[in-house]
Amino acid sequence: MHKLIYILLSCITLGLISCEQYIDITPTGKKTVDSTATYYDLIVLPNRCYYPSAFALLSDNTWAKESNIIGNEFISWDGINMTFNEAADRKELSDNNLYANCYSYILRSNIVISLIDESLGNPELKEVAKAEARIFRAWDHFILINTFAKAYNPATAATDGGVAIMDKYDLEAVPVKSTVAEVYDFIIRDIEEALPYLQENPSNVYHPSKAFGYALAAKVYLFHHDWEKAKNAAEESLKLKSDLIDYVALENNGGPLSDNTYAKGGNPEVLNYAYMGSYSDNPTYCYGMISPELVQLFDENDTRFTMFFRTTGNSPYYFDEGSGAALWNSSITYSKFQYMTVGMRTAEVYLILAEAKARLNDLDGAMQALCDLRVKRIKGEEAVPSQPSTKEEMVRLVIDERRKELLFGFNRFWDLKRLNTEPEYAKTQTRRFPLVSTEVPSQTYTLAPDSRLYVIPFPKDARTKNPNLTLNTDE
Repeated sequence: MHKLIYILLSCITLGLISCEQYIDITPTGKKTVDSTATYYDLIVLPNRCYYPSAFALLSDNTWAKESNIIGNEFISWDGINMTFNEAADRKELSDNNLYANCYSYILRSNIVISLIDESLGNPELKEVAKAEARIFRAWDHFILINTFAKAYNPATAATDGGVAIMDKYDLEAVPVKSTVAEVYDFIIRDIEEALPYLQENPSNVYHPSKAFGYALAAKVYLFHHDWEKAKNAAEESLKLKSDLIDYVALENNGGPLSDNTYAKGGNPEVLNYAYMGSYSDNPTYCYGMISPELVQLFDENDTRFTMFFRTTGNSPYYFDEGSGAALWNSSITYSKFQYMTVGMRTAEVYLILAEAKARLNDLDGAMQALCDLRVKRIKGEEAVPSQPSTKEEMVRLVIDERRKELLFGFNRFWDLKRLNTEPEYAKTQTRRFPLVSTEVPSQTYTLAPDSRLYVIPFPKDARTKNPNLTLNTDE
């Protein structure tokens, strides 16, 4: 296969740097127009990685070992976030590469979208490739807007500062920050243009499928408060792929340690492969400790807890015995069970469907979608809870289920942000810390729903190179 020399050199050079930096690069050779198949291969990125260190401990789902926090309340992301420290200077902290990785992946997508029509090959494959690139471009912009800006609020989105939209491959581009509303409009347009051309069964699992396209559409519509569209997209996704692992049967058969069916690429729920940490993505090493509050939220017969977490017998290197927290069972490795911490799964689509129906006051439909998931997770009668009598109660039930199912990565942090725009679901977080250590006095820390900590500052390096990136916070 011929190599896209100019393109691939650009990609390698830009692999871990942000979009603002690539505008300073001077091309060193001529662009090589190669086959359509080569561009299509460029879409594949098996180790697509998004590390949430800048905000992981702002979530009420996540906990930390106390010795990692004490003394770091002003100088590390974890220390600041665990203690809700608004007095610390987050602007000077080092970048965790999330921002840079997202824009490097967007660049990859833009290369395909902008240049594939010049290549030699099947016109139908060109349309498929552009559609796949648009879906990934939408995915990466969605991650950026929900991390580095305020959550979408219909009342303020048109004026709230967002992120830079990168919609073409252009080394001379000077990114300008768009509003939250403009970024969402762009994301939705990319998704809707892509959906008709996505394949139900792509050539390999790292190419986005039509089921993933509809799942992403459902998630974006949910965050955009388009409840009917979220419902319809979720239903379309589930028509194409509705697999759920029966955790109850799995536990009855000895659990994930006795069955390698769901190891590596064997998890049938996965819709797109994206990782929180390394390629192996072992949650033990990537914020795999869940909070005492979340531990108490699990039912006694919930296999999501009984199979995958331990409250005792954990390595003291990762865990404080007696804290009331729980740690992902480190024996359940990538070779035993693959849990997508960042990528989307069918389980999330059921939850999106349940919330969308609840928002539309279809309480029966919401309960059905919720229980379709719960009966695969919880043993006995607890799997089917009493149906709430009001829309608000039903939405709260779905939100709690999202906490238990979508444990790691972005999900709970983003949920807190979006729900905080609605008074009926806004939450003031309160945590007591430390719970075990006697080195420092235990204190109660509080995070208000409108705290600026929910908006992660653009990395210092990106701001230095691009003055257009003014902060979306008041710090």
